[in-house]
Amino acid sequence: MAGPGIFPGPAELAVFASAVLVLNATPGVDFLLTVSRTLQGGTRAGVAAALGITAGCAVHALAAAFGLAALLAVYPAAFLALQWAGAAYLAWLGLGMLWRALQPRGKGQGAAAGAMPEAASRGDLAEFRTGLFTNVLNPKVALFFLAFLPQFVPADSPSQTGSFLLLGAWFVVQGGLFLLALVALAAQMRRLSASVWAGRALQATGGLLFLTLALRLALFRPSAA
Repeated sequence: MAGPGIFPGPAELAVFASAVLVLNATPGVDFLLTVSRTLQGGTRAGVAAALGITAGCAVHALAAAFGLAALLAVYPAAFLALQWAGAAYLAWLGLGMLWRALQPRGKGQGAAAGAMPEAASRGDLAEFRTGLFTNVLNPKVALFFLAFLPQFVPADSPSQTGSFLLLGAWFVVQGGLFLLALVALAAQMRRLSASVWAGRALQATGGLLFLTLALRLALFRPSAA
C-alpha cells in the first residue's frame, strides 16, 4: 500500500478549501483593495491589484514554509517595524483616495469619467505594486499563514516543508481565483458608478475604509502564546 502522503486526505483537504473560501470572502484589506481598484480604475486595474495581492500571499507562504514568518513571532521589534510600515502604507493609500475625491473636476473629468479616470492612468505595474505591498507589509498575514497552514500538514508527511509548500500553493491559487471572480463582480457594479459624484463617493468611502484598516493594523497586538 501507499505510504504516508505529502497532502492531507480528501476530507481534510475539503475542510481546508472551505476554510480558505470563508477567509477569502471575509472583507479585509485584500478584499477591499481589489473591489476599490476595480471600481475606480476598471477591470485591468482590479486584475493587476489582485495579481499583486496573490504574489504577496505567495511571499508569505514561502516565508512561513522556510521559517521566516516565525522570526516575526519571536522578534517583536521586527514584527513592530513591519506592522508600522504596513499601517503607514494603508494610511497613505487612504489619504490619497480622500485627496482625489476632494479634487475639483478638471483634466478631462467629465460626467462619464466618474469612476476616477486618473486611476486608469496609474498603469498595471503600479496597481500590481499596490496589491503586492499592501499584502507583504501586513504582518497579520504572516502570522495567519504560520498559524493556519500547519493545522493541515499531515503529521506523518515524509516532508513537512513540502506539505507546507503545497498547501501554501493551494491557498495562493484558490485565493487568486477568488479575487479574479471578485474583480468580475466589481466590474459589473462599476457600471452603477458612471457619474462624477458616484465616483467621488467611492473614492471617499474607500479612503475612509483604508484609514480605518491602517488604524486597526497599527493597534493590532498578536496574542501571547
